[in-house]
Amino acid sequence: MTMVYFDHVTKRFGDVTAVEDLSLNIADKEFLVIVGPSGCGKSTILRLVAGLETVDEGDIWIGERIVNNMSPTERNIAMVFETEALYPHFTVDQNLSFGLKLRKTPTNEILERIRQAASSLALPPILNRRPNELSAGQRQQAAIGRAIVQKPDVFLMDEPLSKLDPKLQESARAEIRILQRRLDTTFIYVTHDQKQAMTLGDRIAVLNEGFLQQVASPMTLYTRPINLFVAGFIGSPSMNFFDARLVSEGDQRLLDLGDIRLIIPAGSAQGYETYVGERVIFGIRPEHIHTHEYAPLDIDGVPIRAIVEMVEMTGRNLQLHLSGRGFNLVSDTFIVIADKRTAASSGSQIELILDMSKMHLFNKKTERVI
Repeated sequence: MTMVYFDHVTKRFGDVTAVEDLSLNIADKEFLVIVGPSGCGKSTILRLVAGLETVDEGDIWIGERIVNNMSPTERNIAMVFETEALYPHFTVDQNLSFGLKLRKTPTNEILERIRQAASSLALPPILNRRPNELSAGQRQQAAIGRAIVQKPDVFLMDEPLSKLDPKLQESARAEIRILQRRLDTTFIYVTHDQKQAMTLGDRIAVLNEGFLQQVASPMTLYTRPINLFVAGFIGSPSMNFFDARLVSEGDQRLLDLGDIRLIIPAGSAQGYETYVGERVIFGIRPEHIHTHEYAPLDIDGVPIRAIVEMVEMTGRNLQLHLSGRGFNLVSDTFIVIADKRTAASSGSQIELILDMSKMHLFNKKTERVI
């Protein structure tokens, strides 16, 4: 049983705190993805687990052992880096076997491990080639194969797909997920790409400026983000944010966006009483705003008007960048995912219906969800 546990772990580089008081439990055989913007500390976390960096405060557990003072070789982990780090003068076969030979693994066992790894990753056709004879995708497969043959307790993957083109990334994501299930091993995967995180992880840990923001399933992060950062980071395109005031009219709660007022559904308004009269951040995802013409029949609301600034065709739908009077926008424009039949062009006016049952409200001062 190989769980990984961070117990109030802090890592500093001089005056810079890369990881601050991290407490995180990664279950045995779990696929956990750590996601966040560049410089947030996610790669540092992997390097702490691997033993490539030392912990300043707290403890890291792998299984039933505190590994703070253990060397990387004692931890029985395998790491796949952003760059493949293959030995250029070795063949793929030799790259896979090199670490095992250093550990004095019996020859028969080395051959069997390579056979199993090669079979899992479809490597046989490239085993006798050198890295400069391989495509980017093949080099990444070889690097993953080198990790597999070690039979580690924990796999660590640091942006392993960032060098691949989008089409290769898509197929490689599926291969990595299938591989994890086949190996039945704990995976910790780091990426800045929230799409990779959402498609790969059993759970996702969202990091920002060294602090863990939220750890949850992909669906929970999408539907119940804990703060403004998570809400804006998870989801593509990002959630739209509007500056609003929460007001009360009789039994109704409304959001005053300036010239526009939006009714909060009765079922969603509970718990907002203490914020009546205060400024809040109103968030709603692009897919929850509909053009009036193609809005689902079960969504009520008074149509609001906006100006089309730009239209992007994505194939399945249109991505509209909009502005308009009456909106207190946090950014310059907001985005709507529209039916591809929608008649829209730059400079045209369009009517929208917002699905207010999918709204999010955030405390303007703390940026925490209300």
